[in-house]
Amino acid sequence: MAETLWGGITMETAAGVFPLTTDSMALAHFVRLGRRERVCDLGCGGGTLGLLLCGKRDDCAVTGVDLQKTAVELTDRNIARNGLQERMTALHGDLRDIRTLLPANGFTTVVSNPPYFPAGSRTAPEAAKAAARSQGHCTVEDLCRAAAWLLSTGGRFSLVYRPEALCDLFCALRGAGLEPKRMRLVRHRSGSPVSVVLVEALSGGRPGLRWEPELVLYRDDGSPTADCAAIYHL
Repeated sequence: MAETLWGGITMETAAGVFPLTTDSMALAHFVRLGRRERVCDLGCGGGTLGLLLCGKRDDCAVTGVDLQKTAVELTDRNIARNGLQERMTALHGDLRDIRTLLPANGFTTVVSNPPYFPAGSRTAPEAAKAAARSQGHCTVEDLCRAAAWLLSTGGRFSLVYRPEALCDLFCALRGAGLEPKRMRLVRHRSGSPVSVVLVEALSGGRPGLRWEPELVLYRDDGSPTADCAAIYHL
């Protein structure tokens, strides 16, 4: 099955690889890209974030890393179907071994839609989603260390995370030398609990966190809000 993304980009999805989600759409919308950004997507799955960012700007280059060989193969197919071979690549590897995969300070932006749930958590989805959303293969500390290794000074790490684990995330970011600078809460409806949080951290940044207006996806009648339409480019 194929999904249509931004800027004429299409994406093949497959069983066994985590699918396109609102989390990824919201994160891609949240990410700030300047000219000729060098982006690394940690845990790239089928290439969703990389494809979205290539559709967002036509001058960025994206390298994806994923532990699942099937995910990297799917990313390669998505790169080819969109003619992005000159701008996008995917590596099969463990982000915990990032120093053997990619050079230090080689990227201006790192993005990730990372594992949310502790290994063995009852809330972690089953099968392929469990592998993508549980921390059995990767902790938040692993993720932040990998991002810090990859980023040049002043580079940005943007990710989506669960609100109940925000303290753990901020501790891991600061421990890796990444200072939280921007944050946006996401709710399904106004007044409903926060579902996820979008965070941007700066490599070598000074303390000072800016809260952005909340992203509310749906009105009480179930229709999409203007913010929801914006992240989906409707």
